[in-house]
Amino acid sequence: MKPTSTTSAVQTAIEIAINLLMVFLLLYWCLKILSPFIPLILWAAVIAVSLYKPFLKVQGMLGGRKKLAVVLFALIGLAVVLVPGWMFVGSILESTNEIRSGLESGQMEIPPPGENVRNWPVVGEKVYSQWSEATNNLEAWIADNAVTIKALISGVFGKLTQVGISVMAFAVSILIATAFLANADHIVGGVRLLLRRLLGEQADEFMTLSSATVTSVAVGVLGIAFIQAVLAGAGMLAVGVPAAGILALLVLLVAIAQLPPWLILLPVIFYVFSVEESTLVATTFAIWSLAVSFADMVLKPLMLGRGVEAPMLVILLGAIGGLIMSGIIGLFVGAVVLALGYKLLEAWLLMNEEPTADEPNAAS
Repeated sequence: MKPTSTTSAVQTAIEIAINLLMVFLLLYWCLKILSPFIPLILWAAVIAVSLYKPFLKVQGMLGGRKKLAVVLFALIGLAVVLVPGWMFVGSILESTNEIRSGLESGQMEIPPPGENVRNWPVVGEKVYSQWSEATNNLEAWIADNAVTIKALISGVFGKLTQVGISVMAFAVSILIATAFLANADHIVGGVRLLLRRLLGEQADEFMTLSSATVTSVAVGVLGIAFIQAVLAGAGMLAVGVPAAGILALLVLLVAIAQLPPWLILLPVIFYVFSVEESTLVATTFAIWSLAVSFADMVLKPLMLGRGVEAPMLVILLGAIGGLIMSGIIGLFVGAVVLALGYKLLEAWLLMNEEPTADEPNAAS
């Protein structure tokens, strides 16, 4: 009897191993098929979660007509993504055509630098020298710096291509987010079932925490970055800075990446001081730009972490760490994962602790 039972146990183990192997192969295959779409799906989930409450309000304003609300959301979302992208690319192409036409006709003129350009720290003398050469003899300056200009143009067009691809990918994410919102009840039910299988009774709590964290990061990171970009763009338009829209977009990207906007605005401040005749105007713009750059220090404590049962520092560290590890989408994934980890650690630490309200009763 013993050899028979041993053989049966071995066969059972082999069957279990084969079944597990087949399951893992199937899961790996599914992930491999979905891997090109995972970033788009993650972005779509972030958009859908962040805008779910506004979507419900719009649906209520439309008399509960869900299909109409979904169509309206899709149209507005695509317009918000595609129109600025088209304007940005169009502005670059228009500027490129103007420069090319000016070079071909020989009528392109570059205004001379102001004397205060020499006083710029570190790079003042070099910038003044190169700027003066370009003003006096543009063709000779281009010939002397042909390699650098060619590399710069290639880099600009390479970045333009990346921007175009990113805009199209984001548009696809908008459409996927629209599908998520159209089927929100089924998706929420499925996610809740999955979390209950994994976390048991804490599923609803962690689901609420995840949703609140994504919304908090969307408002506290993307929202603040958008405010800084708008304010910076308004300031640049007020003093007549060329390509203010493009520079404002760069401020937006830098702020989303959790870098200080003054990396973009400081050279602009130097430019304004070099061309603006009024010192008062240039000084006011400098103060405005610095205030915009440091506005996130005031806004983040107010907006980041609101409605989330985790410290703001945990959310901020998760967002920045996720950004470094996985790019912009990591802002959300990192914040959610670290917030969930914090809540799990807190639950584990308090697992065997008696509630403080019961301690007087226990003592009596």
